[in-house]
Amino acid sequence: MQKLTSMPEPFVYTAQPTRVVFGADAWHMLKAEIGLLGAQKALVLCTARQRGLAEQASEALGKSAAAIYDQATMHVPLAVVQEARVALTRSNADCLIAIGGGSTIGLAKALALGTGLPILAVPTTYSGSEMTSVYGVTEGGTKKTGKDARVLPKTVIYDPQLTLRLPYDISVTSGMNAIAHAAEGLYAQDSNPMITLLAEEGIRAMASGLRQLQHQKNDVNAREQCLYGAWLCGTVLGSAGMALHHKLCHTLGGSFNLPHAQTHSIVLPYAMAYNASFAPSAMQRISRALQRSNQSAASALYDLAQELGAPMALRAIGMRAADLDQAADIAVAQPYWNPCPVERDHIRTLLQYAFEGLRPE
Repeated sequence: MQKLTSMPEPFVYTAQPTRVVFGADAWHMLKAEIGLLGAQKALVLCTARQRGLAEQASEALGKSAAAIYDQATMHVPLAVVQEARVALTRSNADCLIAIGGGSTIGLAKALALGTGLPILAVPTTYSGSEMTSVYGVTEGGTKKTGKDARVLPKTVIYDPQLTLRLPYDISVTSGMNAIAHAAEGLYAQDSNPMITLLAEEGIRAMASGLRQLQHQKNDVNAREQCLYGAWLCGTVLGSAGMALHHKLCHTLGGSFNLPHAQTHSIVLPYAMAYNASFAPSAMQRISRALQRSNQSAASALYDLAQELGAPMALRAIGMRAADLDQAADIAVAQPYWNPCPVERDHIRTLLQYAFEGLRPE
């Protein structure tokens, strides 16, 4: 009798203890959900641009809303964290509600790291930060990252209606950012069968949703697909270690202040090309999830970004050619684990390709 499946290699899988609520009408859920956390007063965090959403949350919370802090900033600068700590102390809040994308959720994590307060996250982008215990703070031009169970949101409310406000161009780069999490999870040092399943399905769902958005920007079904994909890809990010792609993006964002999602979108095909020969199974899964089994993963990702109208070159988002050497030096100084050796000259070549937006080889 033919054996249908082979046994997996030995692995370890640790499930993340996060409550996930997926559905429309997040505001009606907020008060009950902070009650389940055992909290009474929430500090609502957001960016200045999303103050309106924070006010809606505050209204829904009623007396359970302690205050709003609306200065969350990309890459979580230390100065912003310090200012938010003052606001938190004044508010007497016993939990944090983060409404927005990676900038806001990242600020909540920085606050939770020092206080132990629980986080309830309401994502409005596809960044995936809400499903991870990874935090990062930028100080002196360097983004310092780490992992700590205290910063993992206790509850995440996914409301597809809230992502209708997300502009199409940001939806695309945020979605490509999510795909990057899953792609690296497929060849992570601590990957396992569960992560593999989540990663491939996450890439498939996100790519499908983004392709639908091209034709109808306010298609709720497409937004649901994207948010579902974001949850899966974020779960991969929270459960498996990241590699070269994320190291490069942390370097480019933290040291050169490039926009987070756009940087991930641009760098992703080149990082996959760099690692392709050392992770053939992962690359096959990526191509299959993108419905491009006849292409390499790098080419399929490059074509997807181009098809969706994403920025294709680092120079288009503010990177200077004069900074490429320094970026390569920083990236190899303390590299993350990677399936392929991280060599300075090869990284410099990768960055040149990404800078110019050339098709990856």
